[in-house]
Amino acid sequence: MAADFWAGYISGAIGIIIGNPLDIVKVRLQAGNAHSDASSTQLSRFERASALVRGAAAPILGYGALNAVLFVAYNRSLAALDGSVTDPTNPVGVSAYKIWLAGAAGGLASWSISSPTEFIKCRAQLDRRPEVSSWAVAKDIFRTRGWRGLYFGGGITSARDSIGYGFYFWSYELCKRFMTSDDDDSHQAALKILLCGGIAGVVTWGSVFPLDMVKTRLQAQTIADHSPGTIESQSLLRPQRHTLNSFQIAKETYRAEGIKAFYRGLGVCSVRAFIVNAVQWAAYEWLMKSFNHSWGTEVKTQEPIAGL
Repeated sequence: MAADFWAGYISGAIGIIIGNPLDIVKVRLQAGNAHSDASSTQLSRFERASALVRGAAAPILGYGALNAVLFVAYNRSLAALDGSVTDPTNPVGVSAYKIWLAGAAGGLASWSISSPTEFIKCRAQLDRRPEVSSWAVAKDIFRTRGWRGLYFGGGITSARDSIGYGFYFWSYELCKRFMTSDDDDSHQAALKILLCGGIAGVVTWGSVFPLDMVKTRLQAQTIADHSPGTIESQSLLRPQRHTLNSFQIAKETYRAEGIKAFYRGLGVCSVRAFIVNAVQWAAYEWLMKSFNHSWGTEVKTQEPIAGL
């Protein structure tokens, strides 16, 4: 299988393991009044150590696959948009708008994985009962709503992913063009990849954070109110007829809380995004070079670029 598939899969899994604790805080801040347990006091006090990895099982598996599909689709789309591309990890001379379009195409291609993964993760992270795991949420969704239920919130997720991943690859490649040089030694090159990856993560989330907030509240409102009992004896989901759509949530949020609500949790998210994407891009670049070298395809060194 292609080197970019495995490099994307492994780097995606590494990223989610590193970033999951801060992702829980971000999701609960975004949920706000949509989930009554998401107060700032409670956010600073996790119920137990296991809460730091709650909802991680679905993302570790899902985001590994998502990242693999994302990078494969991006690389193939970029090659289709510009026939001069021989090494997608080093798109010398390719126009910035083509990089953005290829990233957006990659985001759309990964939607079939990201949509159910995001829904399961969000639901597991917002439910504070220790017995509610990613697997319990996934089984309950499938039992009560079938396959279609796994894609609740899929429309706004696809919009977020296509826009966000467009800026993701665009900002990463532009940072590399500004910062890297043929004169860099291996230590300098590694530090610059870390920095460019971190910047790309922050730019990405800054570009789509309001959409992500609406998505979180859309999915958070499906949490059912429970009387005492085991999760096997009752559904984890509120009936779908009682939920608002994305436009209604955005309108109600703005009316009740103002524009600030759409950026609640952005600070935490930015810290997480910088750390996760710095490591993720460094892992991806290193794995691509290692795989291509092992499989007999040498990755070319980036040449300096005059202008954009």
